[in-house]
Amino acid sequence: MKKHQSPVRIKKREGFEGQRHIVLPKKIESAFLKKDPITKQIYITDIGYFPKAKNHFVLREEGAEQHILIYCVDGTGWVELEGQRVVISPSTFFIIPLGAKHSYGADEQNPWSIYWVHFKGKLSKQIIELISEQVSGLEPKIIFNENRIKIFEEIYLTLENGYSDDNLRFITMAFYHFLSSILYEDKFGRVELKNSNQVVGEVIKFMQQNLGASFALKDFADRANLSVSHFSMVFRSATGYSPSDYFNHLKIQKACQQLRFTDLSIKQISNTVGIKDPYYFSRLFTKWMHVSPSAYRKMKK
Repeated sequence: MKKHQSPVRIKKREGFEGQRHIVLPKKIESAFLKKDPITKQIYITDIGYFPKAKNHFVLREEGAEQHILIYCVDGTGWVELEGQRVVISPSTFFIIPLGAKHSYGADEQNPWSIYWVHFKGKLSKQIIELISEQVSGLEPKIIFNENRIKIFEEIYLTLENGYSDDNLRFITMAFYHFLSSILYEDKFGRVELKNSNQVVGEVIKFMQQNLGASFALKDFADRANLSVSHFSMVFRSATGYSPSDYFNHLKIQKACQQLRFTDLSIKQISNTVGIKDPYYFSRLFTKWMHVSPSAYRKMKK
């Protein structure tokens, strides 16, 4: 009697339904990108979007010739850098430095959807170091913002229209903006939500002004004059998070600032963000930051 054999998983770098992928010609890089005073500081060599990238897998024993930024918007995956593996979830990004041995791939059951960019330039290393200093943890999360995706789309569509000098300078400047949206997320997030998202913006403002309080989901929905189910759908569509997760994110963000810039005890900080139980606060903080409050404080000082 033959044993049942599970199907072989075929790993692949690309070839996913709905994928988008542009590789700039080497000639463009050597003739213009490396020499132009604007583009030589930082420039894109490859850019793409892989939706539901089932069986996605890449291994580079010698590293890549460029830095790689991976931004996950759905599903999950992983990155292994210099022997250390990190799980990548929605609203998480990861930067792989030029020349570093690495591998990455999609989760088998819930494959990721990722935007990704390969980039180089004289300032690229300094920008990566700046992001590393500002963003904590190996799995840095950022709040979903559709304006960030729009910047990516502008870059991609511009490249589809050719490699003129103006196009190449434009995408360099746009890429600076994309990176700044990650590095200075609090400032990028100040852009007010318009039209159908205005109500979400008002609730977020209310959250920011009341970080020391506790609210039920219904409290936020009532403030928006929407049913709980409708409000939850609208909020998640605009931010990528449930209202409760978003509120907790803001609380943890505030706690990070206090741990870094004040001498308040962890219990005092817990109280200032509306969490009376310091043990629950520590668990919540560790869940979001992948490090305990006390360890975060030591790391930052």
